[in-house]
Amino acid sequence: MTLRPAPDRPAPATPPRRRRAVLITVCAGAVLAATALPASAEQAGHYAALGDSFSSGLGIPAQTDAACGRSDHNYPTLVARAVDAAESTDVTCAGAETRHVTEAQNAAAPQIDAVRPDTSVVTVGIGGNDLDLAGVIRRCVLLAYLDPQGSPCKSSFTLFGTDEIGSRINTTAPKVADALRAVRSKSAQAKVLVVGYPAIVPDDGSACRETIPLAVGDFAWLRDKTRQLNAMLAQRAAAHGATFIDTYGPSVGHDACKPAGVRWLEPTETEAGAGFHPNAAGHRSTAETIVAALSD
Repeated sequence: MTLRPAPDRPAPATPPRRRRAVLITVCAGAVLAATALPASAEQAGHYAALGDSFSSGLGIPAQTDAACGRSDHNYPTLVARAVDAAESTDVTCAGAETRHVTEAQNAAAPQIDAVRPDTSVVTVGIGGNDLDLAGVIRRCVLLAYLDPQGSPCKSSFTLFGTDEIGSRINTTAPKVADALRAVRSKSAQAKVLVVGYPAIVPDDGSACRETIPLAVGDFAWLRDKTRQLNAMLAQRAAAHGATFIDTYGPSVGHDACKPAGVRWLEPTETEAGAGFHPNAAGHRSTAETIVAALSD
């Protein structure tokens, strides 16, 4: 209901400076409302976020830790706000492998140090660097020049009938299990969530060579390897009493081939984020999925 001044008492004109301030306040409120995440069912105590560059928010403004490529718009930040965490510790770091959960990563301490006996929520988004995912994509781009209409990258990784990437995934599985055991040993009561990887390329296997210079046949192959990695992470999560967070499903239709404003991953280095990494919209989707899982 809007209250209006009485007819015989006209409302005084709002000074130009105040009008601008009111307009800014209203606009800021609208932006906050549009980006607010639903609160979880109960307040979290201490929240610890572990993971690699897909969790740290590499390249997303504003970067708060240049060494680790950590953004103040990554999903750990959004989740901490949404669950009203009493405390939060974000040690996600670009380049982290599963071993960096329990070992130092250059100057960064082992990520497990962020988990305390009183930690109530832990997210773990790791595994891609154990496969050298960035190196795989670089190799695929180079090989695409030799056979742009074929699947040269798939061929190079399956020579003599051996699935090299599949083998790397299988080798990473026990390392993920070790990381989850380390988390559980530090906080027996924490709710642990294993965060998967989103759809980098179209789920239907279609190509977009004008945006991503892979060979036509390698788009479907890269999709299949991403699915295989996620399946392994889901299995390890289930085996160790953790919840798997599916980021692939929600991201279908928002892959790096899509135009700006639709995609949740960047196809190359842009102002919105690092190439082949989630942008702010992708992290928002992941945060929403995590908050929903914590509310169950």
